[in-house]
Amino acid sequence: MIIYLCKRLHKQGGAVLATIKDVAGAAGVSVATVSRVLNDNGYVHEVTRTRVIAAMAKLNYYPNEVARSLYKRESRLIGLLLPDITNPFFPQLARGAEDELNREGYRLIFGNSDEELKKELEYLQTFKQNHVAGIIAATNYPDLEEYSGMNYPVVFLDRTLEGAPSVSSDGYTGGKLAAQAIIHGKSQRITLLRGPAHLPTAQDRFNGALEILKQAEVEFQVIETASFSIKDAQSMAKELFAAYPATDGVIASNDIQAAAVLHEALRRGKNVPEDIQIIGYDDIPQSGLLFPPLSTIKQPAYDMGREAAKLLLGIIKKQPLAETAIQMPVTYIGRKTTRKEDYDA
Repeated sequence: MIIYLCKRLHKQGGAVLATIKDVAGAAGVSVATVSRVLNDNGYVHEVTRTRVIAAMAKLNYYPNEVARSLYKRESRLIGLLLPDITNPFFPQLARGAEDELNREGYRLIFGNSDEELKKELEYLQTFKQNHVAGIIAATNYPDLEEYSGMNYPVVFLDRTLEGAPSVSSDGYTGGKLAAQAIIHGKSQRITLLRGPAHLPTAQDRFNGALEILKQAEVEFQVIETASFSIKDAQSMAKELFAAYPATDGVIASNDIQAAAVLHEALRRGKNVPEDIQIIGYDDIPQSGLLFPPLSTIKQPAYDMGREAAKLLLGIIKKQPLAETAIQMPVTYIGRKTTRKEDYDA
């Protein structure tokens, strides 16, 4: 009989982790009985079951999910890949996915790629070795051959790939809302920050903003950005004011960029929003804590994570799906970095 086993005894933070054998000894039953309780497989008297569960709680025993997957041939592990956990937007996505998956009895294996292809490929291999049931990927490389060649489902989150399951937000409308807010606030010399060119979601918000700016009677220029990272945002903000010191409106591609621009504007003695308006994108939790609080376009990050988890579980369970490319709405959040009294929502 194959028995579902826990991890071997080892020290972790000075504590010794219990094994299935320890649980059996504490409960006064066989290892096979503990295995039947864990896997809900075969008859176990209720009194015995209660004794086993009590022993597990006393010993702080946690089953090995990989072993469980191999034994039951049904994985309860999901791989989650994020590009940059220093950006507060992505942990919000993760929390939404985690809550939904936990509610359905699944656990996450998490990977942070740091926007590096090598790290991403290594995490994909780790997911495979741990026999995940599926992957949720906020990847910078959705067209990787590795994704199309997987034998388990993948859902892209805040990313899109034609023909692939995905959950994103309406970036085109978001870009339009951002540009409209800046224009209604009477900025005349606007700088539009274009997000990474290889990300369709970033280009959607750029194209939406570009459409509105082209229709308006304003001067504007575009600055290309290759990353959403904090480090790159800081250097970009300095370059922006060095190249376009008369800028009186900035449309950022995310809140990290907007925060960097706000910091640099204040450092140069500019009044916000009187001298320059700034609008971000994402509505990360810190946006409202900046001084002045940042106007932005809100993506429903937590709900996007939940929807990605629901979509993936639906695919895993082979349920009929109404749609596999889900696009969620965005909203304009007017705070103190735009002249919102002039904005006609």
